[in-house]
Amino acid sequence: MSVIDILQSRRAIRNYQSSNIEREKIEYLLHAATLAPNDRMREPWGFYVIQGEKKLQFEELALDYLKERFPTKPNLIESSLRVVKNTPVIIAVTADMVIGDEEASADNEYATCCAIHSMWLAAEELGLGFVWRTRGVGLVRDNRLRQFLSLPDHKKVIGSVFIGYPAEEDAGKLKEKKRTSYSEKTSWLS
Repeated sequence: MSVIDILQSRRAIRNYQSSNIEREKIEYLLHAATLAPNDRMREPWGFYVIQGEKKLQFEELALDYLKERFPTKPNLIESSLRVVKNTPVIIAVTADMVIGDEEASADNEYATCCAIHSMWLAAEELGLGFVWRTRGVGLVRDNRLRQFLSLPDHKKVIGSVFIGYPAEEDAGKLKEKKRTSYSEKTSWLS
């Protein structure tokens, strides 16, 4: 499969089978992430693989977050929590911030975004479902996640990725992505 084929077939998968993911596949995704381009080879990313007992603790954090955010929407809380519970592996991804150097910090965030995208493409290759969460139950902007991961001040959470084998009922429902042609988004300067 070509890179373009992988990019065209890539989708955000949110519903997973209950089966665990083999450690070798998780390590393959992490290896793919470390191949991402990064300024001055700072390799600013950090990965926190959340499984087992720690995942149950993450579910509790997500429940607390959802109850605070949506106190009058029990159905939304239940459906959002079901997504977290049905996800076999969650990986919180961080970037190193360079204290006093906003440009280097921004470069590190961009590089970490590339690392997450590299993981996504590798997940597609392995037949794994993948979604990059930057809000909501990914807890990216919630201080509880920082505390849960024991993050030092110079680490910034860029995303939580949810990974699993796609649920069979979703396999045939994936819509073709409609994208605006590059020709409408490109200015040629000569």
